[in-house]
Amino acid sequence: MAGNYNKVLLLGNLTRDIELRYLPNTNTPVAKIGLAVNRRFKTSTGEQREETTFVDCEAMGRTAEVMSQYLQKGRPVFIEGRLKLDQWEDKQTGQKRSKLLVFVEGFQFVDSGGGQSGGGGGGAGGGGARRGAYAGGPARSSAEAHEPIDEDDIPF
Repeated sequence: MAGNYNKVLLLGNLTRDIELRYLPNTNTPVAKIGLAVNRRFKTSTGEQREETTFVDCEAMGRTAEVMSQYLQKGRPVFIEGRLKLDQWEDKQTGQKRSKLLVFVEGFQFVDSGGGQSGGGGGGAGGGGARRGAYAGGPARSSAEAHEPIDEDDIPF
């Protein structure tokens, strides 16, 4: 059997503002992201329906910082990542818990049509104009983690 492959591509809207925290020992930025992905379809009777899938995502390092700085609740975003299984023990019951989430490896800003200024771009099928893309690099040191981002560093 060939090797394994774990890739997730999602286009949806943020369900809440991004929660940015820093790991205590390394001061590495970690972002918790809620994403809603809508699917429209016709039933066998011809009725139009829509279902929404809510996906928890997580980003680290520079990707987490950039997403937290430039994206807020309701904003559309295209996420590229991989499935990750989080496992922990419930502090109250002592039971083992787990959940699947998407670990963000890169993302693209998607124009929401809200008239925000910034670099335009070519059309992207069905999702509006593409504004920019960012794929995270290595995590920054703790001294760099809290510095504001210079305009020349913005990836769009």
